[in-house]
Amino acid sequence: MQGFPRCVKRSREHGAGNTEHGAVRFGCAKLPPPAAPCAKTMTLGPHSRPRLTRHSRRAHILPMALRVLQGPFTVESYQRLAELGVLGADDRVELIAGQVVEMTPIGDRHASCVRRLHDLLARDALEVAIIDVQNPVVLGVRDAPQPDVAVLQRRADRYLHHPHARDILLVIEVADTTLAYDRDVKIPLYARAGIPEAWLVDLTGERIAVHREPHAGRYAHVRSAGPGDVLAPLHLPGVTLAVADILG
Repeated sequence: MQGFPRCVKRSREHGAGNTEHGAVRFGCAKLPPPAAPCAKTMTLGPHSRPRLTRHSRRAHILPMALRVLQGPFTVESYQRLAELGVLGADDRVELIAGQVVEMTPIGDRHASCVRRLHDLLARDALEVAIIDVQNPVVLGVRDAPQPDVAVLQRRADRYLHHPHARDILLVIEVADTTLAYDRDVKIPLYARAGIPEAWLVDLTGERIAVHREPHAGRYAHVRSAGPGDVLAPLHLPGVTLAVADILG
């Protein structure tokens, strides 16, 4: 499997390539069909490739996330967009329910929390797990999100291809401005994929929602933890993290 948009360099070739529901052709720069009247065209500069963005009309893709290209796409055709240079290394996007969704910029507090999580987990878990930060995971034919932190089963090859749901011990999303999107879109996605544990760090509310026991597309057990609590991941024996240390 080839790399995803954040992991590959832009192609310098000019040729033709097909997505699942339409052609992407270079040379004449043919892009998806014109959008509805509510769409807007983003002009990035004289040397930037044109890109069409619009607010999603799907109920489960919330307004803070923008659809970049018309879908739906499979994971395979999504990767093809990167190989053809339609999506480049600088694009912060993820594939959710077949739609290429543009993620919001990472703020200072968000980035700091992700660094703390990495260091806290690496302190005790590196012998049994790999700590992956803001890289794609493949959860189905049409889903390849980029969680803030994914704790993976340790493998000697360090994952030559992107990990799948069966490889994930714990997934963590950090939210400051994206709480509703992470809670209502991404956490249910992780439950449907059968990931055993998912944490949602709410930086504004200073709480961490711990989701466990995925069943029938949802987590059956949800616990809210505050600054005085200590968390022990289910599949990381002997590892504990103080909520206050995570929140900073």
